[in-house]
Amino acid sequence: MEMNYIFGDSIGQGIYFQEESGRYRRSRRACAELLRESGIPLENHAVMGYTIEKGLEAFRKCETLRGGRCVIEFGGNDCDLDWQAVADHPELFHDGRVPLRRFRELLTVFIREARERGLIPVLVSPLPILSERYFRWVARGRDADRILRYLGDVEHISRWQERYAWAVRDAAEEQGCRLLDVRRCMLEEGSLPELMSRDGIHPNERGYEVLTRGLARLLKAPEAFRTAG
Repeated sequence: MEMNYIFGDSIGQGIYFQEESGRYRRSRRACAELLRESGIPLENHAVMGYTIEKGLEAFRKCETLRGGRCVIEFGGNDCDLDWQAVADHPELFHDGRVPLRRFRELLTVFIREARERGLIPVLVSPLPILSERYFRWVARGRDADRILRYLGDVEHISRWQERYAWAVRDAAEEQGCRLLDVRRCMLEEGSLPELMSRDGIHPNERGYEVLTRGLARLLKAPEAFRTAG
């Protein structure tokens, strides 16, 4: 059986916010662990805080075997803002950690380099954000009114992040890649707030179970998922 690889951020790593400890933990229901238990060979190279720039750098340093799948899961950190800079200067424009055009370019490069290694690239869309929760999270210890002045309204957070989700979908269609639309997986499961941690951006353990089921279906039966062309 071919080896599969995940390159991504804290979502690929299975990170959630644990209420009891008040700290981030790795979920016992994280995708990589559950997929291994189900017999799917997998190397997980996802790292909390990684953008696509760091992920591509890690991929280039990693030895891989031909024939498997390369799961590419980025966008959440790429779209994030420097919230202290926003609070300090709400009158200025603040771009994402990786601007959208650059994100798209690097996503295309990642797909091409995965294929050059004989891997099947699988794109993962960024998760939906709970804007109210995330606003409260980033406003801790900062001037919330100044941040809100920049945003205009709290839902701007979700609209801004969705641009990166569309970039992933567009890349999948244009490059003929398989796509795991985890936004759809989460929204179709039921009440999104019940699947997300208090920070509004990480799944809770139940949310990770939803993601794992979707990824397992893709890896076991990829023809069931959308492929461009």
